[in-house]
Amino acid sequence: MRDFTLQNALVVTTDGTAEKSDVVVTDGVVAEIGQGLQVRGEAIDCAGTWIGPGFVDVHTHLREPGQEWKEDIATGSRAAAAGGYTAVVAMPNTDPAIDGGHLARYVADRGAEVGLVEVVPSGCISAGRAGAKLAHLDELWAAGVTLYTDDGDSVDDAGLLRRAMEYLAERDGVVAQHCIDAGLAAGGQMHEGDISSLLGMTGVPREAEETVIARDLSLVRLTGVRYHVQHLSTAGGVAMIAAAKKEGLRVTAEATPHHLFFDHSDVGDTNPVYKMMPPLREPSDVDALREGLRNGAIDVVATDHAPHADHEKDHPWEDSPFGVTGLEWAAAVVNTVVELGPARFFSVMSKNPAVIAGLADQGRLEVGAPANLVVFDPAASANTTRTLSRSGNSPYLGRELQGAVRHTVFRGRFTVRNGELAELVGAMG
Repeated sequence: MRDFTLQNALVVTTDGTAEKSDVVVTDGVVAEIGQGLQVRGEAIDCAGTWIGPGFVDVHTHLREPGQEWKEDIATGSRAAAAGGYTAVVAMPNTDPAIDGGHLARYVADRGAEVGLVEVVPSGCISAGRAGAKLAHLDELWAAGVTLYTDDGDSVDDAGLLRRAMEYLAERDGVVAQHCIDAGLAAGGQMHEGDISSLLGMTGVPREAEETVIARDLSLVRLTGVRYHVQHLSTAGGVAMIAAAKKEGLRVTAEATPHHLFFDHSDVGDTNPVYKMMPPLREPSDVDALREGLRNGAIDVVATDHAPHADHEKDHPWEDSPFGVTGLEWAAAVVNTVVELGPARFFSVMSKNPAVIAGLADQGRLEVGAPANLVVFDPAASANTTRTLSRSGNSPYLGRELQGAVRHTVFRGRFTVRNGELAELVGAMG
């Protein structure tokens, strides 16, 4: 492991923001931060860039075990590293679903074997994500799982959800909810509005999301659990989360890059690359999400990176699966469409998601911390010509985005250098 010095950047640390500063990394640890520091090891000029803690994604689908033709932990880790991530939380809707401790340990161990990012398994709330009985929460907790979700489906049984919340509230775990009411969304293909009417498609109303949030907030009041809303998509949902925070409930929320960038008008040509759940909403909803990210109602950007093989997406809209990929361009999307400033940018991309996921070695750039960091150029054009994911179902391929990851450093080693994936051994180390 070689020492190096990142020079002349705007550095966002735990204590604040410093311009024209250096970061010295020795033995995999941040040794010094400041201006005009003595170079240790290799000197790397980072003028014009932002240096901050590596990005953390609390909502990534890596598809392993069981659906490796879409993605696996190795290919997903490559895409994550290219996007500036040093940690991702893997969703449990795999085959089999991550509802027991041995499966969670497999995901974590496989991520460590690949070694490009910290892969953190989440666990199911219900066994097999079937919604009928609780998963092996005790086994999952013993395996180190702190975030629980049936992502891909909402937990419809309020009694079951209450029991999970009570168990996790005692342990300070997190319940993360895919807030889509199955009945209201039944048969839905896109947002319910004038575009769905024009196309003759069954729509998913905003109420499918908002009724679940409202019910769950009642259970949060009852149990005191930490509660996280996944892929928030409506203005009404943003308002409900803001009110819950003001009330003092332990509630957090995420917005995805695609819900921040696109709206339901993009579905007009019925290209399945824009098909996701929850669906793209109206411009007023997009505006509310962006403002929520700025004012703190929304805590994090989470990718909901959902790979599908080409042969699965290459169907008419109605027969194509929901989901898009986006790990490689999430930071560029945020930088392009939401004016945050570097401090807030790293809060929503790094610090806050690390806190939600309980990752002590992530989301902080300070002396003595493990060197998990990213060098991001906010003025450069993103490379959207190719993807390192196994799947290409991304609406960003070929699109102009502003902001590029120059370097990603995971535990003191370059995983991405000069915008390209690096080996973890030899000269790149």
